[in-house]
Amino acid sequence: MELTQKDKEFLLNSIREINDFPQPGIVFRDITTLLNNKEAFNFLMKYLKERYKSYNLDFIAGIESRGFIFGAALAHALDIRFVPIRKKGKLPYTTISEKYSLEYGFSEIEIHIDAFSELDNPKVLLIDDLIATGGTAIAAANLIKQAKANLVESCFIINLKELQGSKELEKIAPIHCILNL
Repeated sequence: MELTQKDKEFLLNSIREINDFPQPGIVFRDITTLLNNKEAFNFLMKYLKERYKSYNLDFIAGIESRGFIFGAALAHALDIRFVPIRKKGKLPYTTISEKYSLEYGFSEIEIHIDAFSELDNPKVLLIDDLIATGGTAIAAANLIKQAKANLVESCFIINLKELQGSKELEKIAPIHCILNL
């Protein structure tokens, strides 16, 4: 199933734009309005389920925090497991972590060391709401590989193309973006 331009416009129109947030010059894409629109959210989840049902995935990994929403809903729809990728210090068990750069400084995300250990070479889909510069997504992809899983694809609702994050992530694994802005 491919989305038509009309389908993409429907989804895009369900996402609020907020100018100058979190700082001047930034246009923030607020997906809470998509989540609050049952037609748009249901349409998106049906599309994702249809796209990924033949991938024979074992896990969906979602990046904190909006990736949790889409990832958990999709894992439920596909009847597979969900794994959270969290900010440092939020997971209670032994973790592996990956640092990544921000505009000013660094941040770090983690995954449980045994997140995928029940299966040999499990197939994983990484999901988040948006990819911009790609730092967090690349760190998450690296964590999935460090945890001995097969990253089948990375999926984002929104790709901010001019920031080039998707191009960098494509060097690690295939990527699917629903809305390219």
